[in-house]
Amino acid sequence: MLVDFWAPWCGPCRTLKPTLEKLAGEAGDRWALVTVDVMNFEGTAAQFGIRSIPDVKLFAGGRVVAQFTGSMPESAVREWLDKNLPAKAPAQP
Repeated sequence: MLVDFWAPWCGPCRTLKPTLEKLAGEAGDRWALVTVDVMNFEGTAAQFGIRSIPDVKLFAGGRVVAQFTGSMPESAVREWLDKNLPAKAPAQP
């Protein structure tokens, strides 16, 4: 699961969000995108120590395994995902 902490007033968030949505659509069931508006979910943002947005956290096994803060171009996000997503399980016969 990929969690994007954002706010509607945040320019970099508005730039990154469509990129994440596009990549999530291409990912199929490999990972899911969850967006958290820090203005509406202040407690959740505080729980995860969000101090600057956009803040993106990749969860696996219930814990944060990778994260980045700020906006990145699509190519950099793809590279980050390729580097940090758990390996796909081999297909079962």
